[in-house]
Order: sequence, then structure tokens, then C-alpha cells
Amino acid sequence: MGFVEREILDRAELIMKNAGATVEDRAVVLPARQAALTAQKSGKGNEGIFCGAAIELRDGTIITGENSPLMHAASSLVINAAKHITGLPKKMHLLPKNITDSVRFLKKEVLNGKMISLDLEETLISLSISAISNPAAQMAVEHLKELQGCEVHITHIPTTGDEAGLRKLGVNLTSDPDFSSKSLFIS
Repeated sequence: MGFVEREILDRAELIMKNAGATVEDRAVVLPARQAALTAQKSGKGNEGIFCGAAIELRDGTIITGENSPLMHAASSLVINAAKHITGLPKKMHLLPKNITDSVRFLKKEVLNGKMISLDLEETLISLSISAISNPAAQMAVEHLKELQGCEVHITHIPTTGDEAGLRKLGVNLTSDPDFSSKSLFIS
């Protein structure tokens, strides 16, 4: 961490201390951490890494997501939130297996990637492709704009694709300072 970054962090900690605030005061922090613990207890996660994410919707509802071999926690979170907003059943699959398999094949076999679970940008693109033939996915896509301005917390430093997707959705993001991979470099 550079000198300027450390100075900003120290200043932020001082402001929070003077205000009597803690990170856990954000309504989404503890549910995100609980989602990571739930992923760990259920053996979900991916390659021994267990991540959680939480969003507070405009009506105050808190939705969570967990990472898996298929998706990053941010991807799971946005899919779960979209299902909730549109009133779709939690168990309904919005991303057909043939689309996710195709993206994973591209990432692993063509691009020689090590991490083949879908980040949020890849998930949003897959969801929009699914929307062509799936009315439920189309409804989910149409309601994604309702996430703008919502509070989100994830239990790890977001990957580039997760950060870009969350930024484009316009959410207010915080994260714990942990990595979502055992590898320093993600390809």
C-alpha cells in the first residue's frame, strides 16, 4: 500500500472512530459475511475459496449471493436480486447450461484461463443472451436498473469483471480486504 493510500485509510478510520461508526454498521456487511460462511458450511465455494455478497434493495430487503464453480458471488447476488425484484422463483434458472458452458469453454480452452467461473460482466452478457429466448430472463434484464443506488458489500476484493459490472449497475460498493483467489494473478 502506498503512502497516499495509507494516509487516506488512516484518515477514514479516524473519521469513523470519531463518529462512533464501524464497518459493520452498514446493513449489508454482516449478511455478506454470513453468505460466505454459509457457502463454506455447505461446501459450495470454488477451489477452497468461499465468498459472499449482499445487497440492500430499495425496499430494505437484503439479498445475498455466494460463489460457486459456476459463478462469482457478485454474479449470484445480482441474479438473486433480479429474481426477487421480478417475483421469479429462487430455484428458477435464468442462464441456460449451454450458454454458461460455452462461456466457460471459451475462458478455459481458448483463452487458457484458470478461473472459469463467471464474473459479473460475463454473467450479465449471458443473461442478456438468454433473454432472447427466455421471457423470465428478459424480465430480469429489464429490472436490473432498479439496483442503481443500492448498497452492496462483498467479502473480497472484487475482480475486474465484478467491479466493472457493479460499477455499471450503479451500486454503492464496499468490500473486505481479502482476495477471492489463492493466485495473486488471475487469468
